[in-house]
Amino acid sequence: QVQLVESGGGLVQAGGSHRLSCVASRRTFTVMGWFRQAPGGEREFVAACTWSGSTDYAESVKGRFTISRDDAKNTMYLQMNSLKPEDTAVYYCAATWGHGTRARNDYQYWGQGTQVTVSS
Repeated sequence: QVQLVESGGGLVQAGGSHRLSCVASRRTFTVMGWFRQAPGGEREFVAACTWSGSTDYAESVKGRFTISRDDAKNTMYLQMNSLKPEDTAVYYCAATWGHGTRARNDYQYWGQGTQVTVSS
């Protein structure tokens, strides 16, 4: 059974940086991504990285967040810089053997989520 486990959530001041990690129980996912869900909001796409290293970002985080993968460690990262209070959300790791990147339905596997709170 595939498992994804996020870590690294916490409380950060606005303007600060933070890094999330996601460890997968197996390799070779075509695409791995990050989504987030703010209180009362929908789960939204944040960033994705394909097996070939191509990346995709939501406009709201482009230039501030960086997604990366270390397939030797079955781990994906989300480096978040210049954090804003509106980045406060539960962040979810997701993975798929498909090829889509932005839609929730593109992904078959999800982590349990990790809370990131950005204080102003």
